[in-house]
Amino acid sequence: MPFPRATTRPTHRLRRSSALLAATAALLGAVLSAGTAGAAAAPAPVLPPVNAKADYQLGGGYTPPAGTRIVSRDRTEAPAAGLYNICYVNGFQTQPDETAWWKRTHDDLLLKDAGGAHVEDEEWGELLLDVRTPAKRAALAGIVGGWIAGCADKGYDAVEIDNLDTFSRSGGLVKQEHALAFAGLLIEAAHAEGLAIAQKNSAEIAGAGRKAGFDFAVAEECGRYDECGTYVGEYGSNVIVIEYRRADFTKTCKRFGSRLSVMLRDVPLRRAGQRNYVYDAC
Repeated sequence: MPFPRATTRPTHRLRRSSALLAATAALLGAVLSAGTAGAAAAPAPVLPPVNAKADYQLGGGYTPPAGTRIVSRDRTEAPAAGLYNICYVNGFQTQPDETAWWKRTHDDLLLKDAGGAHVEDEEWGELLLDVRTPAKRAALAGIVGGWIAGCADKGYDAVEIDNLDTFSRSGGLVKQEHALAFAGLLIEAAHAEGLAIAQKNSAEIAGAGRKAGFDFAVAEECGRYDECGTYVGEYGSNVIVIEYRRADFTKTCKRFGSRLSVMLRDVPLRRAGQRNYVYDAC
């Protein structure tokens, strides 16, 4: 949260007297104190309830199943009334429908290879953001931080930042330390808005993510890949699990269902009522 800025300027010349200098110092101290109080005014982030029924609605919002207490939705959606709401933000790659906007307005912030071609996550058709330098991280944090502030304005309780593991798909251009440095800026942005922030996936750096300041974890298929224990080791019961195969869901429920929020969803994350929609929770 920015410090309040003074909007008035003195119209008279200051006399060089110790008394006036003291008065000026006192006034400056008062302004700084007010700024500090304003910065401290952001509410402390509230973590999602543990082992609570959750739903993952990134394919579009709909009325949550009965008993649901946690919902995750895209930042373009409104939160679900009366529930704990997590706002999805793609923080390290472009959304496919926003690629043209990025190229037109911020092409310098898109990762390019030695030949000048954009580096793409071909599985999802998303371009990678260039987080390799402090200047580019700061510029990107201004954009993504604006989305995070938008989540807060809509009434969300938390954000999940996707594609922390982009560095693993960058052909060695982006390093783990670059990703964590950028994550640190987004963590600061979320906390300044009073939002909790989740580490999304990347079990291999869960310890580093926790140290960077993530508050909880959202883990896709950690049961399938035997990674749930890694997240638990860092975040305790503050882990939300999404499985996409029934066998993995059953296994994860058996081992972690009494401690974590575990759900089964279909890969396209269809809305309730659509053909092949899948949802279950334990």
